Amino acid sequence: MSEAVALPKGLVLRREEGRLSLAGDPREFGSPLFVDFIGGKAGHRRQFGGGRGQLVAKACGLAQGVTPSIVDATAGLGRDAFVLASLGAPVLLIERVAAIAALLEDGLARARLDPETREIAARMRLCQGDSAWALAALVEQADVAPQVIHLDPMFPHREKSALVKKEMRLFRLLAGSDDDAPRLLEQALAVATHRVVVKRPRKAPPIDGPPPNHVVEGKTSRYDLYVHRSLKER
Repeated sequence: MSEAVALPKGLVLRREEGRLSLAGDPREFGSPLFVDFIGGKAGHRRQFGGGRGQLVAKACGLAQGVTPSIVDATAGLGRDAFVLASLGAPVLLIERVAAIAALLEDGLARARLDPETREIAARMRLCQGDSAWALAALVEQADVAPQVIHLDPMFPHREKSALVKKEMRLFRLLAGSDDDAPRLLEQALAVATHRVVVKRPRKAPPIDGPPPNHVVEGKTSRYDLYVHRSLKER
């Protein structure tokens, strides 16, 4: 994937300290954005995150003693995908924003060279594309049969910009506000063989569409589960 991707005015992709980063005015966007699966929060979560007891693991069915194949159709910076891969699941990451996909590709390349993370990164594959419009084609192209599709659409916009984290402002500038989330859910329901899991703010309404079958709730967020059949069924 080329690093020469189109960016909004004021943002730049640059390589520094051995990694690719996305940077803009720090007063508006904070520190440069990059993907690090080796150290930082990802490293800490890998060692002390709680294993299959984590909310995302329970929602995706790993807490049931099975290890499903997963498509993270809104990969973002790959944080949830990395957790799922660290628990043994093969994960296809799909990211529609070229700049974010470039950061992911760079982070995965470095993780595959590190002895602590290479085995986890080997279970992660990345492709760039828009899941809301081409999920079935992207999955077919990657030759995977997703039992679980994980969705994390952009959280609903809050009017007071001071409440929105600088990182989230950057994502909104690049990706918009995910107004096509209902279509994304529709696509996911048509492609997943066993279940679709959708991450939402704890008090936010479900995505427009069929009601979820189950809800897994945490302190600040929840997962709405749309279940076709048990993951224990093949």
